[in-house]
Amino acid sequence: MDSKRTSRREILKGGAALAGGLTLASGAVAPALGQAHDHAMAAGGSENESPMIPGSKELIEYGQRSKYVTSVRIAHPIGGRDSPDAFGKSFHIATPLQDHVGVVTPTSLHYVATTRGSFIPDIDPAQHTLTIHGLVDQSLTFTMEDLKRLPSVSRLSFIECAGNRHNGRQKTVQESHGMTSCAEWTGVLLSTLLKECGLKGNATWFVAEGAEEVKGASSMPIAKAMDDCIIAYGMNGEPVRPQNGFPLRIIVPGFEGIFNTKYIRRIKVVDRYYMNYNDYGHLDKDEKEAALAFQIGPKSIITRPSGGQRLNGPGFYEIIGLAWSGGGAVRSVEVSIDGGRTWNPAQFKATPQRMAHARFGYPWIWDGKETEILSRCTDEIGQQQPTREQVAQYWNVPFERNYRMPGLDNSVMPWKVARDGSVTNGLA
Repeated sequence: MDSKRTSRREILKGGAALAGGLTLASGAVAPALGQAHDHAMAAGGSENESPMIPGSKELIEYGQRSKYVTSVRIAHPIGGRDSPDAFGKSFHIATPLQDHVGVVTPTSLHYVATTRGSFIPDIDPAQHTLTIHGLVDQSLTFTMEDLKRLPSVSRLSFIECAGNRHNGRQKTVQESHGMTSCAEWTGVLLSTLLKECGLKGNATWFVAEGAEEVKGASSMPIAKAMDDCIIAYGMNGEPVRPQNGFPLRIIVPGFEGIFNTKYIRRIKVVDRYYMNYNDYGHLDKDEKEAALAFQIGPKSIITRPSGGQRLNGPGFYEIIGLAWSGGGAVRSVEVSIDGGRTWNPAQFKATPQRMAHARFGYPWIWDGKETEILSRCTDEIGQQQPTREQVAQYWNVPFERNYRMPGLDNSVMPWKVARDGSVTNGLA
């Protein structure tokens, strides 16, 4: 018999035994995991019928989730500002990663980061245009209909805010890592538009500008524009929603979130780096930090079990998490169940895509003892997610588990599992 299959069967069998025992005192066989009834049988031997959800105009037109599904976004605690504030502005809003399944973040739960607290513009798509000018052979202005006539692509891509960093203060994965999400974006490759305009020989950078009250604008290399940037009008099968850039935004796969300009209306092709409002505060004179200021990751996080959750006694559990990297597809993920002393290979739930979240799992039989669980990933270009000790050594600073990481924080995040099954921040 195949050894891998035998091993997996033994793990599940052991988990069932630890969870409830294989036999009862009377000799009857105990129900398998998940088979026990959690409510009484109705008279006559049939289970109680569930109430019906009546049809409605709203259900027909757009649908709604079950009332038993309660996942919601929260105002990101690191910013320390209410959202919305007294003026109606929304700031940074974190997605509930602990409740995610799969790799696509539902549009309604996608994280949101604003441009300096700007109001969300209410844009009529029939009036919106995108102009490309600067060091091009001909300046062109595209309407939304123009863009939708051109060849389109649909690709998964994560977006992550630079503020997505962790220390000992956060209680849940939503607080520590909730400023990242992954969606399917649909639109036109920016390279298609630039080829229509024609690039001049000295075109090396481009500036993408949005239509917010406080203009979002970022400088990026023209090589990135010609590689994989998308001018997106679609998100998860529908038009991009206002919080995420309706009617048009740029997706810059793998780059820090602020580069993914929302409500995009102008692209200027230039021959040097332009300092814009978004760029101010995102640069550093230190050469090492400047080199790491664009690309995210590699990064991973265990979402279940994670902070605020509780294990129901010793037994079998699948450790679940997400991994991603701006360097390309995630190649491998490892999980430690002993505080980082040893590492074990995890399994992907689907083939990892470039610059997208990858979901992983690791089978674990918890013995009821206190421990720490961690994950780390390696991407397709060989970058491995560092521990906080390695990051401190890189920056040549004294190591403290709870200090603020320089640059973009992609360090390993530990979760502490107590004897009572409670899970808390391992850095606290």
